[in-house]
Amino acid sequence: MKYRITVIVALVVSISASAQYDILKYGAIGDGKTINTKSVQAAIDACTAANGGTVIVPTGVFIIGTIHLKNNVHLFLEKGGVLRGSTNLDDYEIHIPDKQYSPVHKGMLFTEDAENVTISGEGQIDGNGDHFFKLDSAKKIDSKTSRFTRQKDNYRKVSSGIGDGPVVPLDRPYQMFVFSNCKRVTVRDIFITKSPFWCMHFADCDAVNVSGIRLWNNLLAPNADGIDITSCTNVTLNNCDIRAGDDAIVVTGYDHHFEIPGYKRLRHPSGNIVVTNCNLQSYSSGIRIGFLDQNSVSNIHVSNCNITNSTRGIGIFLRDEGSLDNMTFDNISIETVLHTGDWWGNGEPIHISAIRGNEKVKLGKISHVQFSNIIAKGENGILVYGTPESVIENLSFDHVSVTITDSKLNGVAGGNVDLRGGMGDSAVLFARDLPGILIQYAKGVTITNVSLDWSNTKAPFFTHGLETDHVDGLYIRNFTGAPSPANRIAYKIYLANTTGLITDDTKGLMQKKTK
Repeated sequence: MKYRITVIVALVVSISASAQYDILKYGAIGDGKTINTKSVQAAIDACTAANGGTVIVPTGVFIIGTIHLKNNVHLFLEKGGVLRGSTNLDDYEIHIPDKQYSPVHKGMLFTEDAENVTISGEGQIDGNGDHFFKLDSAKKIDSKTSRFTRQKDNYRKVSSGIGDGPVVPLDRPYQMFVFSNCKRVTVRDIFITKSPFWCMHFADCDAVNVSGIRLWNNLLAPNADGIDITSCTNVTLNNCDIRAGDDAIVVTGYDHHFEIPGYKRLRHPSGNIVVTNCNLQSYSSGIRIGFLDQNSVSNIHVSNCNITNSTRGIGIFLRDEGSLDNMTFDNISIETVLHTGDWWGNGEPIHISAIRGNEKVKLGKISHVQFSNIIAKGENGILVYGTPESVIENLSFDHVSVTITDSKLNGVAGGNVDLRGGMGDSAVLFARDLPGILIQYAKGVTITNVSLDWSNTKAPFFTHGLETDHVDGLYIRNFTGAPSPANRIAYKIYLANTTGLITDDTKGLMQKKTK
């Protein structure tokens, strides 16, 4: 029996050793100068030809352009092992997204039509993104965009320097990681940094797990999203630390009519996505769901997360024909601030909006969204902004605490609503007096055990505690709040065109007659 066990163990060790492909053996040089694209790809191809195994990136800095992972490949970065993006755009492959767009350069890892792919280890993948920006120049907001704001030409201006950016992009590689039409994808433990564009994009994938990664992009870099999930199903993100200039986590669905030359894929919704135990930071949204060119998104569950230093906390944006439904957000701490520069958002801990962004489509709906056990501290309040053609339905807030604080940027940024991505210049970024919680064009709204505190706010544009307009079916129980201390004529609860009200407290309530 002892002899048989020894033979079996020796056989397993032999198989494990034979399944490893060290990139050094394929000519890679980790001197931080040599371009190793062909060597790394050769190791991957050899691994694939042998029906899979582990490609090893040992200690050293290995410069690469675009490489492609394939079936049954595990890319493992040892401690001290670094894959760094080349600063030469010619080292990245050309990609034509579809007939509507000009050619672009692919990023570092472009993987499509693959199964059982893993990236892991204690090493690092560095996009070298700072090379592709003017780090001493800020991207400006044009006067056409800002002309309906409270500040007009002075909107988000800084007296000197670049403020909060975003810095000006140069020609650059696109998504640093792409997994397109892949199954059973795992990314875990590695450190990822300095993406020049979206960092990690999963498109048309099934069964994805991202766990334990640290993803730190330049917070001043525009379009440097953390993780984008598009038309994917069965995705889990957990135990991650994501710091991104643009949105930290994005969930969307491709447009129904999106086409890629040579591909005949059925574009499908995104769904069955779980995000838990993550620390998120973004100069845009910590979590963004939905936007333009949108297929449906459903069954999204986010829990046990911290969102800090972000322009928005959680953003749900409907702009197209797809619907966004069945979403829960539980046990989340959110801290939001105003920023200078051309970032979208105005410090809302929670932003939900449904406005038209495309012509000639039947606008979808946002429905069945639950927020529970939320602690939010921000320089603006909660915004729920439906429209007559897309009324937000079945929305609940339970055990939500909101504290609104004054911002040092109120003079250049405060007192506005930002709905960019919608149609019509006057309807997307404009001045408005702001309550602590604003809900308009909604149906079936439940507010229970919600507290609203004003932290010595002095801004004159802050008004009521809770304000509703065109809401049908509003249930309020145990709402603790007050109007802004800077506004003596505001109300705790101000209801306009609201029907079906059920409340346990009429003190401080003003209800205008429904038209």
